[in-house]
Amino acid sequence: MPRHRRCSRLCRIVGGVSVGALLLLAGSGGHNAYSGRPVFSLPLGLGAPFPLVADSPAPPPFPFAADFSPSPSPSPQSQYSPFRLSDDSLARRLLPLRLRAGHSPPPQEADAVLLPDQEVLVLDDTEPTGDAICAFQGGASSPARPLGRLPASGLHSYVCRLPEPAQSFQQLQAPLLLHSSTSSAAAAALDPPSPSPGRALLNWSSDPIVFDSALLDGGDVLVFAKGISRRQGLQCLYRYSDGAGTMLASTPAISSVQQVTRCPSPPTPVKSGGSTKFLVTLGVTGEDPMPSLATFRRQQAESSSLTPHKSSICACTMGRNISKFLREWALYHSAIGVDQFFIYDNGSEDNLAGLVAQLISSGLNITTVPWPWTKVQEAGLSHCAATQQASCQWMAVIDVDEFIFSTSWAGLEKPSKSLLEPVISVDDSVGQIYLACYDFAPSGQTAHPPEGVCQGYTCRLKNPQRHKSLVRLDAVEPSLMNVVHHFKLKPAFKSIWTALARVNHYKYQAWSEFKVKFKRRVSAYVADWKDPINLDSKDRAPGLGVDDTEPKGWAQRYCEVKDNILQLLTTRWFGVGFGNPH
Repeated sequence: MPRHRRCSRLCRIVGGVSVGALLLLAGSGGHNAYSGRPVFSLPLGLGAPFPLVADSPAPPPFPFAADFSPSPSPSPQSQYSPFRLSDDSLARRLLPLRLRAGHSPPPQEADAVLLPDQEVLVLDDTEPTGDAICAFQGGASSPARPLGRLPASGLHSYVCRLPEPAQSFQQLQAPLLLHSSTSSAAAAALDPPSPSPGRALLNWSSDPIVFDSALLDGGDVLVFAKGISRRQGLQCLYRYSDGAGTMLASTPAISSVQQVTRCPSPPTPVKSGGSTKFLVTLGVTGEDPMPSLATFRRQQAESSSLTPHKSSICACTMGRNISKFLREWALYHSAIGVDQFFIYDNGSEDNLAGLVAQLISSGLNITTVPWPWTKVQEAGLSHCAATQQASCQWMAVIDVDEFIFSTSWAGLEKPSKSLLEPVISVDDSVGQIYLACYDFAPSGQTAHPPEGVCQGYTCRLKNPQRHKSLVRLDAVEPSLMNVVHHFKLKPAFKSIWTALARVNHYKYQAWSEFKVKFKRRVSAYVADWKDPINLDSKDRAPGLGVDDTEPKGWAQRYCEVKDNILQLLTTRWFGVGFGNPH
């Protein structure tokens, strides 16, 4: 007897009509929009305008191939087939993007996802007015810590611990977010309301999730998602209101690699003006759309893209609890010619916002972008490169323990904002410049040096282990594929090595600092240090293994070459401990 596939819940809701049929109705007639050819299969272009040092590693090939390449874009007339949904509840079931809470008080719209380490991320559209708590089913609650406002949706993000009593529920519901302005935090903690039924809590570790989006200046929409099961036939789905009802529109994706899918611009509602909220997700014909946390508004995207001046060099980094290092890193790079800094904050708890405000008041141009998602560094760098093309010509893709430096500066009495200009003065065909990366050792330190990293760590491994890059943003390939801090480029551009500068990477710090790396790595494609895989990778510490117990003789490890050039130089330029608060 032939086996029949069980009809999904969504299939039953719409009376036996599959989601695939609806997508065919809303999309491009069901034809395959992709040729199946890989977007990228050749190494990056090589070359060097300057002599290379003897121990510079060979330029690396790009290690990933994309999942598909698009066929020619459909014409604007055939790109969309939006249709009206008279039943808004049906639209929610078709696109489970925003689950409206039915609790009272206070009325609110929130999304939530269970992160690793028993933390819950909650997105909320209410302006924060004081302390907040997360109220879970069963009466348990925990404080909600604000993380910042997401740029695309304008929603405020919070994180709270999943209380131990709530961990026993087999099917968790999303918590209610309660602000002190609507009910006393103390009273709420004593008798918190229970979440409304039906608001499922997504699980970051196991569920496929569309977690963010960005509307670009040219009209395309970047959709950030983890757990995409199929990319052939991938559709971008928008839900919005045109002033008369709820609309659903579907169109084939332009490209989809790693955790980034590029989608055509959504249709513009005629009656609702520039502040329309779009809900976006991804789906494949015949399958349910992915659960999504991603919304965006045209008005916010348009206002955020207005930039009066395009900087020559910017720096983009991602980190968590980096306040201890940020002042030294930003002051140094600002002095040598970096004009703007973009900090993707991965859930810091060390008053990063307060430090950034101080640095801004001292004249630095720093923007903080809340990026609460775990192990999606590549997606964050894609977001930075795509959204800042109007702001920056070149982007330094480095971490806060990495300092761009040239030994030719050793005799300078003071820094200059023109020091990096020779590095980026390259042929028009160059889209990316590789800098050899030298890993520094603990240098005998047993605690964070009070004078800072570039003055406190003074020996290193002899040969470079990795590389970092300066990338020309208009040369980045539209798929935004990147790995290990460099990007895939458009065919007309090439990547080169330079000997005019290098990166001092203060990687192996005092054990009290270094062991933090064991908590979680930010890259989606690098194993966490406690995972017993890829033990010989250069992303790990040689011979360290997977145990976060301090090994014997750690403070003296990896010290093959004495290198105190940057220590002496920054002492002359700025004084001792220039990164410390005054």
